[in-house]
Parts: sequence; C-alpha cells; structure tokens
Amino acid sequence: MQQEISETKDGLLATGQAGDKKLLAGLIVGVCLIVTAVYWPALSTRALCFDDNRYLVENVLVRNPSFDSAWRFLSEVLEPSTIGGYYQPLTMISLMLDYAMGGRPDDLMVFHRTSILLHAANTALIIILLYMLLGKPVVAAAVGLLFGVHPLTVEPIPWTGERKTLLAAFFAISCLVIYVTFARKNNRKLFWGCLAAYVLALMSKPTSTPLPVVMLLMDFWPLKRLSKRSLWEKVPFFVVGGISGIITYISQARTASVITPEEYGLLRIPFVFCHNIIFYLYKMVWPVDLSPHYAFPRDIGLSNPAILAGVIGTCVLIPTLFILLRRTRSALTGWLIFFLMVLPTMQALQFSDVIASDKFVYLPSLGILLILACFLSWLWAKSGLRAVLIIVVLVLAVAEAGATRKQIGHWQDTISLYAHMVDVEPDAISPRNNLGVAYAEANDIPRAMEQFEIALRMDSNDEQATFNVARVLEEHGRIDEALIGYRSVLERWPNNITSACSAYSAIGRILKIKGDFEGAIATYREGIKFRFDNGELHSGLASTLFEMGRLEEAIPEYRTAIQFVPDSKLYNNLGLALAATGDIDGAISSYKDAIRHDPRNAEAHYNYGNMLLTMGKPAQAAGEFEKAIKLKPDYVKALGNLAVAFAQLGKADEAIENFLLVIELDPNDPAAYFNLASILEGQGKLDEAIENLRKVTELAPSDVGARSELGRLLLQQGKVDEALVEFTTALKFDPMYKDAVDGMKKALEIKAGKEQPASKPANP
Repeated sequence: MQQEISETKDGLLATGQAGDKKLLAGLIVGVCLIVTAVYWPALSTRALCFDDNRYLVENVLVRNPSFDSAWRFLSEVLEPSTIGGYYQPLTMISLMLDYAMGGRPDDLMVFHRTSILLHAANTALIIILLYMLLGKPVVAAAVGLLFGVHPLTVEPIPWTGERKTLLAAFFAISCLVIYVTFARKNNRKLFWGCLAAYVLALMSKPTSTPLPVVMLLMDFWPLKRLSKRSLWEKVPFFVVGGISGIITYISQARTASVITPEEYGLLRIPFVFCHNIIFYLYKMVWPVDLSPHYAFPRDIGLSNPAILAGVIGTCVLIPTLFILLRRTRSALTGWLIFFLMVLPTMQALQFSDVIASDKFVYLPSLGILLILACFLSWLWAKSGLRAVLIIVVLVLAVAEAGATRKQIGHWQDTISLYAHMVDVEPDAISPRNNLGVAYAEANDIPRAMEQFEIALRMDSNDEQATFNVARVLEEHGRIDEALIGYRSVLERWPNNITSACSAYSAIGRILKIKGDFEGAIATYREGIKFRFDNGELHSGLASTLFEMGRLEEAIPEYRTAIQFVPDSKLYNNLGLALAATGDIDGAISSYKDAIRHDPRNAEAHYNYGNMLLTMGKPAQAAGEFEKAIKLKPDYVKALGNLAVAFAQLGKADEAIENFLLVIELDPNDPAAYFNLASILEGQGKLDEAIENLRKVTELAPSDVGARSELGRLLLQQGKVDEALVEFTTALKFDPMYKDAVDGMKKALEIKAGKEQPASKPANP
C-alpha cells in the first residue's frame, strides 16, 4: 500500500473533477435506489420492540402532534416526562410528525418510510464524505453500497424507537461533511454550520458526543492539518459536548437508571471493551444470528470463551494497527474513529441490560468504512483489478441484501421478533419475558405462561417474569391468584423500586375490584410511603377515594399525581372531582389542561362541554361535544348532550337527528326517547312524542316523570282512560309527585264531565 492514498499537495482530494462529480451524483442516486428497494419490505413490518411503548404507544405527546407537544420535548431537558432517559427532543418531534402524517401503533408504515429515507440519506452522505476525503467516486459509492445494504443496518429501521440512531447519524455525518468543506475553504459560516449540525446530532441522540475528537483524528489523517490551531477551533465543540454529557447523565439518572463502575467492579470494563471490539468486527464481516438483544454473559471473565476471544483478538489487533502505521495512517485512524464513536455505548456507565447491540455500530461503522475505502482505493489504483473489484463488491452487496431481507423478515410482527431473539439467545430472560407478553396480548395464554415459566426456571429470582405471570392472571379474571403473585413480588423484591411500585399499584387495583376499598387505600398509602414520587400510586389512591365519595381527600392526591405524571386522564379525573364539589372554575381549568395535554381526549371534551351546558353556553358546549364525537364516533353520551345543546339553540331538526342516532347506537337509553319526545311535542307531533314516551315507560317503568308527561299528552288527545292509567301508575311509585297528582285531578274532572279535554291538535 502506498504511504498515503490521499496524499496530494493539499493533503485533501475533496475538489475533484467535474466529470467525477457528475459520475458521483449518478452513483449516489443508483445506490440510494438500490438501498430503498432492498429495504422496501420493511414498510409492512408491524413489530413493536422493547421501548416502542414509551416512544409511541403510550407517549401522549407523540400521539398528540402540536406546537405545545414539541415545546415540551424541547423544554424538558433534565427530566423528560414522557420518555425516560436522556434528552432527545428532535427524535421525539420526528416521531410526532410521522404520527401527524398518519402513523399509528397498528400501522407503522409512515414511521418506517421516514426511517428508510433517512437511511438512504445517510448512505448518500457517507458516499459524499468518502469521496471528499479520498477522491474516488466509484470507490466511495461501492463502500456506501456495502454500508447501505448491510444487515447490521437493519435494526434502526423497523424499530420505531430507534429513529434516534438514524436521525443522529444524519446530523453527525452532515457535520463531518461540512467540517471537511470548512477545512478546505476556511469559511466561518461553514464552521458555525458544522457546530449547528453537531448540536442537532446531540439533540437526536447524545451518543454523537465524540464527534469533535473524530474531527481531530481526521485532521491527523486524511486532512493532515492537525495543529494547535485545529485543536483550538474545536473548543466550542468540546464545550457543547461537555454540556450535553452532563445533561445526558443527569436526565438518565433521574428518569431511568445508570449503573456506575463501582457497583459492578472496574475489572469488568476492559473485558467488556475487548469483547465488544471483536464482537462488532466479527458481525460486520459475518453478519449472522443478528438480534436486537445480546445479553450480558453470566460470567464476564477469561473463563468465558467469548470474553477470552475478545481479549486475545484485541491484543492482536492493537499492535497490528500500530505496525501498519508505518505504511498508512488509515487503519489506526479509522479504527480509533470506530472505537471513539462506539465508546458511549460500551456500558462503562451501564444504562441497558445488553452488552452490545447492532444499532450501536450504525454510526461508528464510519471508521471501518474509511479503512475499507482506503484499501479499495489502493486496489482501484491498479487498473487491471478494477473489473474484478467491481464484481466482488456487487457479489458482496447481493449477499448482504439477501441477509438484510431475511433479517427484516423477523420484524413482521412482535411475536416473530421476540421468537427470533429467543432462538438466537435461548438463555436470555428479557426476550422470553417480552415474548410471553406478546403472546398474552394475542390472547395465547398457554404460550405466554410457558415463556414466563421457562424464564423462572432459568432464574427463579427474575421479578419481571414473576410480575408478568400475575399480570396475565389478572387480565384473565383470575384475580385471587394474581393477588398472590403480586404480593410475592413485593415480599421477594421489596427494595426494587420499579417492581415494588408496580406491585403496590396492582395490589391496590385488585383490592378495589374485590370491593376492599379500605385495603386498597392502605396499600396505595404504603406504596406512596415507599416511593412518594410515583404518580401511578397517587393516581390509584385518588381514584379509590373518588369512588368512595371522599372528594376532599381525592383532589390533593390527583394534584400530586399530576406533578409526577402530567397526564391528560389525570387532569380529566381531577376536573370530575372538582365538579362534584361544586368548584366549577377549577373543573373547567382542569378539563382545559386535560385537552391541552391530549387534544384527543374525548372524555375531557365531553366533560368540558357539560360544564358549558350547565353554565348556559350551549353553542360552546356543542363545539366540545362535536370534538368528542369526532374522536369517538360512537360516544353515545356526547351525542345525546349535543342534541340537548341543539335543542337549547332552537335547532330542532339537528337535535332530532342526534337523538335518533343515540337510539340507533343504544336502543335502551330512556333519556334519549324522553328528550326526543319533548322536541317532537314542540313541533306538534304528538303521536310520535307519545310513542317515544311509551318506550321510556317500557325501559324504565318507575320513571314517574315520563309517565306524567305521557298522561298529559294523552289528555291532550282526549284519551282520558289511558291518561288515568299512566297517572295512577306514576302515583304508585311516588304518591306525592306533583305533575302526576295534578294530571290525575284533571283527568278525573274530565271523566266526571266537569271539564272538556283540550282539542287534539292536527299534526303538521
């Protein structure tokens, strides 16, 4: 190999000839089309992986696109409220925008479409960067193609929550492209553009933090501009990266978990590093048995063959790189870029239960690609090898594409995904737990319990499997057995914050189902004493107190729950409690907060509409009811109250239409028939009004108001005997009901001939 493939008088082959640039543009388009075609089946995948619930299914801000949601993602820096862990606002906003375009948990096509486009864009950026560094358009395109269709790049695309990996890579590679341009032109606007791209990468996923060091390595090779000046110009980047690192640690520690080295022993760090270095390189060369979950080995030491292989491989690799440094800087530089970029995910600070992950090398693979591009450039310089080189690259690309398609197939649905993880790692407990949950959600209880039982046989102290068994039992009505399971979790793992809080909440919920409200209250309060900042426990206590009518105690619990979990449902429930105490202003404010946090909360719109209706504002109330119905078309109560609002507004036809719709949806709703009868009477349609009132008396025989109204209308039609029957029946249920007493008196007078009945009005 030559001393330096990129050596020119400027040390940089970024300029290129016009013909090369045209060729490059054509190659980029071709490669991106191939990448898109290979990944096309990902559009139809339906699997939800590990944290997709937090990123999408249960994330109220993602599911309610608005400027307010975007602002909360941006402003919640140290304690993200809807997605525990580090600060990643651009990722969340990206997912929110996809939701606005029609993406849904049961239809992920829009999310996957954006991810495929981002992957294609990242492939294009890698080609551009390699061309700028090495000046070989065909080589850059070949390496970009091998990256774009490589099976290791599959994971971030169908895994919705891993949008962060793709988005961070897009901004990070853009940052490097801008930096190389800045290094050539020394334009300060490019410098600030580079810094802006770095900030955007960090706001997508903070694993982009080492980029300033990567720039220094590129200054060493191939830019060859490493100097005090190039070091000083990175100071703003290091400042930004340092601030991001502090934010990342604080937010991760506050909202998720961080295990520091003193908790597991410092000796584990070099073993894990050596394992991962060789593990990732092996997977790049031989991408088989890929999985979203590679569990920590039970034995992290030299007695473990995988760890031993990693240590031996690393001990061979490092000296080899320094030996190659005599001939080329590319090998050592590329490897250092790879190592530095993967370093934040090497679990020195443990934030996950996996030792490695395919997605962790998506961006760091850039360093290995740089080495490969340098080697292929050397071969390309030998013109006799060019045809062979192209054939080899195309054969490799076809093989990779086939493996990628196969890997995508594992993501067809959640069960197939976790089943694949279990096949790859039969002894890993977490995938089994999740496979069991997936079976349970598909109502395949025997298979769900089988997975949980296998997990417990592997580790009888696995609290997640124990909890899942209890949860499945509860969901299928076996609440006494579930209660025993939850109490077992609490007894065996009393100091595990997550498990204990979930167990307290579940026990309180079951006791309430069983009618033991005092026991539920005591359980919730015990849990709150253990962990005061758990919003779920405060919410459970509040709802129990509310159902018992202890509103003055429920209201402060709802407010405390909202402090920890500012959820729309909690605001709505607080509004109900405040309304029940007569605090109309407080209730309205809470309903508005509920709608602000989740504009799709139909119940909040309905309850707010009720408040407006009672305040004599039928027009505004109708607007809220219509919003509720738009969100929930079969919302019978909202349809009924909308009809009432229309009636108050004098819109009789609209009111009748809505009451008829209510009756169609719920033929046993006496209130709808009664209200419809009232409007029909106002239109002079007595026969139809009487027909609807008779329906009320069939559905609610003791409704004295309906019977009195029916008697009154029968009197108007001269049907005295029928009217007397209705009045008599009403008085049996309530002898003092004034309308029935007056109606009976009037009917008897007519019967005795003392008064003539009112003439029957003609129906229009």
